[in-house]
Amino acid sequence: MPKQVDHRGRREAIARALWRVVEQRGVAHLTMRVVAQEAGISLGQLQHYFASRAAMLSFAMDFASEQTSLRVGQGLKKLGDRPHPRDVLRLTLAEMLPLHADARATSRMSAAYVLEALHDEAVHEQARRGLAQGRALVEQLLRHAIADGHIGSDRDPATETNLLLALTGFTPLIELGVIRPQDALVAIDLHLDRLFSGNDRSA
Repeated sequence: MPKQVDHRGRREAIARALWRVVEQRGVAHLTMRVVAQEAGISLGQLQHYFASRAAMLSFAMDFASEQTSLRVGQGLKKLGDRPHPRDVLRLTLAEMLPLHADARATSRMSAAYVLEALHDEAVHEQARRGLAQGRALVEQLLRHAIADGHIGSDRDPATETNLLLALTGFTPLIELGVIRPQDALVAIDLHLDRLFSGNDRSA
């Protein structure tokens, strides 16, 4: 009986190898040949799964997003059946920052993806669509929080979404040692406290 090949598993292994190349060596070394070497396979084997660097990068970014979503999902389970929207937002923002090994890998992957998107039209559209979807989810959560009285009705959900996502701009400051991870978390907590302060009917 022929051996069954886990093609999805192979693609994920290649994606993780790509993450390691980005994390350890930088975007300048992100070639299909280098990724194949990191994955322990031949260039031909890698090209069997990905016809181009852009296709490989796009899959690796999608996989990174999936892993971030899984971590958020696991965190939400720990918050209970009806988590407070403030806790959901804090968890989501924290997972977007390079505060632990997995998040650092996906964060650096995201940075590489944005750089690629600036010069590749197809990658640009995929990256733009993914970011827009993520932003829409945050805005939806804020709209529900306003409707439920957790946040003041005078707040504009679109603007508040932009301000929340601006907090992910702490990433390069953390990565380059300008601020400590705990400094970013303090700022996030302060912003959320101000956003939710005095308007929570459930408090």
